[in-house]
Formats: sequence, C-alpha cells, structure tokens
Amino acid sequence: MLAWLLPETESVAIGLRLLIDFLALMAAVATGRSFAASWSPLWLVAPAMIALAAAMHFLHYALFMEDLGSAYYYGVIFLILLIGAALGYRSKRAAQMGSQYRWMFQSGGMFWRDRSQH
Repeated sequence: MLAWLLPETESVAIGLRLLIDFLALMAAVATGRSFAASWSPLWLVAPAMIALAAAMHFLHYALFMEDLGSAYYYGVIFLILLIGAALGYRSKRAAQMGSQYRWMFQSGGMFWRDRSQH
C-alpha cells in the first residue's frame, strides 16, 4: 500500500539502520549527561548502557532479521554506546566543575584545570 513511499530496497534499510543507530547514540550521550547532572558515579552508566544495548540489539533483530543470539554484535553495540555515554558524562561533568566550583576549576572542553596552576 505504501510501497511508493518507502520501497523495500537495500538503501532504505541502510538509511533506517543508520537513523536508529544515530538515535541510540544520542540517547547514550543524553543518558551520560543525565547521570553526571545528578552527580552519580561513572560506573552507574554501564548498567544503563547494557539495557540500551539490549534494546538496540532487539531492534536490529526485529527490523533487519539479524541473529538475536550474537554476543559479538551485542558487545560492539554496547561498547559504542558506552563510549558515547562516557563522553556525554565527561562533558557535563567538566561543565559542572567549571560552573559549581569556578573559584577552583576552569572548564576546558572535556576536562577541567586547577586555577591555581596558572
């Protein structure tokens, strides 16, 4: 019925897959930033990324007929999402340290520096 709108071709499947993967990565970054905003430790991000990676792995199975039991692809998805979440966590934590403790620290991208070292 809607074949004219979304034909089942390889390029549409690749585009849909990239869109879903991009949205999952942005969700991982937002999750990392959220954990940092609540001053939670970084290790708590890992269980959240396990759950998000499981959801992504299931979406790949449901939409693209991939093997659900593949631990390799689940691990790859988990590592990519974990890196994204850690980067989001680190960027938010650097901004927090620069704004909350501005007399002690200066924010510089993903890092913060002591003001006494200048």
